[in-house]
Amino acid sequence: MSAAPHPDPPAYPVGLRLAGRRVLVLGGGTVAQRRLPALLAAGAAVDLIAPAVTPSVQAMAEAGELRWQRRGYRPGDLAGAWYALVATDDPEVNAAASAEAERERVWCVRSDDAGAATAWTPATGRSDGVTVAVLTGRDPRRSAAVRDAVVEGLREGTLGAPRHRDRTPGVALVGGGPGDPDLITVRGRRLLAEADVVVADRLGPRDLLDELPAHVEVIDAAKIPYGRAMAQEAIHATLIEHARAGRAVVRLKGGDPYVFGRGMEEARALAAAGIPVTVVPGVTSAISVPGAAGIPVTHRGVAHEFTVVSGHLAPDHPDSLVDWPGLARLRGTLVLLMAVERMPAIAATLIAHGRDPRTPVAVVQDGTTAAQRRTDATLATVAERIAADGVRPPAVIVVGEVVTVAEGDQDR
Repeated sequence: MSAAPHPDPPAYPVGLRLAGRRVLVLGGGTVAQRRLPALLAAGAAVDLIAPAVTPSVQAMAEAGELRWQRRGYRPGDLAGAWYALVATDDPEVNAAASAEAERERVWCVRSDDAGAATAWTPATGRSDGVTVAVLTGRDPRRSAAVRDAVVEGLREGTLGAPRHRDRTPGVALVGGGPGDPDLITVRGRRLLAEADVVVADRLGPRDLLDELPAHVEVIDAAKIPYGRAMAQEAIHATLIEHARAGRAVVRLKGGDPYVFGRGMEEARALAAAGIPVTVVPGVTSAISVPGAAGIPVTHRGVAHEFTVVSGHLAPDHPDSLVDWPGLARLRGTLVLLMAVERMPAIAATLIAHGRDPRTPVAVVQDGTTAAQRRTDATLATVAERIAADGVRPPAVIVVGEVVTVAEGDQDR
């Protein structure tokens, strides 16, 4: 009876510190194109030897990120290298280079024959300073699937991995996006998962709060008691108080913190109090909500510009900073936020200053959520339609020919 074949021993995982060290890459095709960015990010001094390369690899060479020798492999090329990637389309060349690497004791990856290589490239992903590298022997698809699952869990906060070192208390101003919890940024979701305190706006993505661990204190910004002080100043005081107590605080806002979100006011107040501030941009409703309703804010041949305007003040209000007559003369798209209550006056002002009353208008309420609904009108009829349909905030109003693009060919 013959003995069962002995399985290959597992590879030994190790992290190579290649900064400033010579790495040889043979071949300039798609394999090299995929592997080079990580080698360059590691600070390796890359020598690339190949008669021809892909445009992307050529761009790296022209930018001075690596040294490209336009020729084929020659014996002696491995001398002085710490690591080698052999990825030509000639198996004989790959075998010869791999044999030289063995003699020179250079760890060598082969793209055409993993079994003949002395090193394997793991499926690698990164999330906030954590590098995930997965090896499953000779099953690269499984390695990639495990890598993706771990990285996604870290990014979304579903895989708990709280920091235990170098964690600096402070406040993160996080844009939560337009409403759909899937539209928060990866970084925003991770910071939420690491937070001790979350101060949330009414327009923030509420479903995200249900995912928070039980120990996280959630504070509704609309319910902070502020007595005779201004509500915004009370929010500043709350953020500063918790940050000074050594807690990691997330200020969760709808959309983007710096698009009509008073984000800069809060950042300045925190900075003045000596509190570290991190700003995480969000997906603004000014673009995403129209997109979710099938409306592009720009379209070739229709609109070469779009303008985002706050409608929280009527056009004739003495504190308004908006040049409404100037907006009426524009041919592009107008995106109005916080404008539902003032839309009758806004529409009348735009028409009075020259905007065609037949201009299409769409009002999208609760955009990107399960309650999303769209009301279509014209500038002349939008006030009536808002009242008739009972439209309530939050809603995004789009004015312009882009509203009807989806209804037919509007290229002209």
